[in-house]
Amino acid sequence: MTVDTILVPTDFSATSDAALHYATKMALTLGARVYLMHVPGKTGEHFEASFPVGQFETAANKRLLSFLTKDELERLRPEYVLRVGTPAEEVVRYADVCDADLIIMGTHGRSGIAHAVMGSVAEQVVRSAPCPVLLVRAPKRAATTQGVAAAVPTVKKTLGLNSTT
Repeated sequence: MTVDTILVPTDFSATSDAALHYATKMALTLGARVYLMHVPGKTGEHFEASFPVGQFETAANKRLLSFLTKDELERLRPEYVLRVGTPAEEVVRYADVCDADLIIMGTHGRSGIAHAVMGSVAEQVVRSAPCPVLLVRAPKRAATTQGVAAAVPTVKKTLGLNSTT
């Protein structure tokens, strides 16, 4: 199995930051293309006024530069995707459009009443995605992107790659 395209949905939470960090390191290791996607909660005719598209790219770049060097960001060349709709449906739909080999996304790990009330976007994506989905949880102690980065396992170790690959 080759991983040439990775889709990373984000809601800019600590869990999404952990998934983003993991996905970028994996993409740099494998030479894969990254599509960073956001499906905001606000929809409707005033969407562009309340959430300008350029604002997403700026915020995403700022997040990426908090744990990547400028050289790594240039090598990564992420694509930024903004969709309006139901998050799980849009993630699955875009995974098909971009021919994603893998979706890496955060999961909040809610259970019980919180899960019943709020549902789980990650669970819905896992059930419907056209490709494998890797779920990443943020460590409890991670309050910042740097805290998340320190707790994410190395990609080579996780993939079982030796140091010569």
